[in-house]
Amino acid sequence: MGGESTTRTAPRSGGTGTAASGGRLGQRLSGVAVALGLVLFLGGFGWAALSYRPYTVPTSSMTPTIDAGNRVLAQRVDGDEVRRGDVVVFRDSSWVTGSDVVKRVVAVGGDTVSCCTDGKLTVNGKQIEEPYLPKGTLAENQNFATVTVPKGRLFLLGDERQGSLDSTAHLTDAAKGTVARTAVIARVDAVVFPWKGGLKRPTGFEALGTLSQPGPLATIELLIVVGAVLVLGGGAYGPIAKRAGRSRARAARAEAAGVR
Repeated sequence: MGGESTTRTAPRSGGTGTAASGGRLGQRLSGVAVALGLVLFLGGFGWAALSYRPYTVPTSSMTPTIDAGNRVLAQRVDGDEVRRGDVVVFRDSSWVTGSDVVKRVVAVGGDTVSCCTDGKLTVNGKQIEEPYLPKGTLAENQNFATVTVPKGRLFLLGDERQGSLDSTAHLTDAAKGTVARTAVIARVDAVVFPWKGGLKRPTGFEALGTLSQPGPLATIELLIVVGAVLVLGGGAYGPIAKRAGRSRARAARAEAAGVR
């Protein structure tokens, strides 16, 4: 009987040694996961801080794209990177002193712009489809003669054309309502509070030239989410492994108690 008992207990001892080795490997992997997760998580926030600026839009001049009080993320860009259809943040003391302004670029240097033809904005002789305007509204609440945008400048309108103090309100200025590209400090990429997500591409301007590409916000979000998952998953390994170990130990004791 003694020999039989020794034969039965030997394999259990070997199994315990294997489990301990597997536990050490799991601890190493969990440590790597936490470290990598922290790099991705913090790197994502660092990249966002370098690339984007948050703004609160105080007026309804960009409704329904951006409502009054919405919080947006705007990518830091040089004015030379701006394209037709972009929603930009700029500073121009002849428009508003000491405040940033958010409007949509509808024409760039060298373009001709006028309104309205069949109720639509016309740029370089082409009627522009503007699906971002409030449903049922005209492209402009007043007709204006053709404006030729000087080189290095932009013509901007609000999406809520009925109440927006945009380029049409400055047509009698020396610059004919245009703003210098150098006045642009950022390009709006997404509405983040309340969440609306990234702005839709202004496809109505595609026939006139290349559109801007979305900024790196989607990649940054992915880095932060993956980093958070790795940190949480790696950090949870220890408690989960410990609980699993206790369960195996109880099962082993129960099995040993049943040996005759």
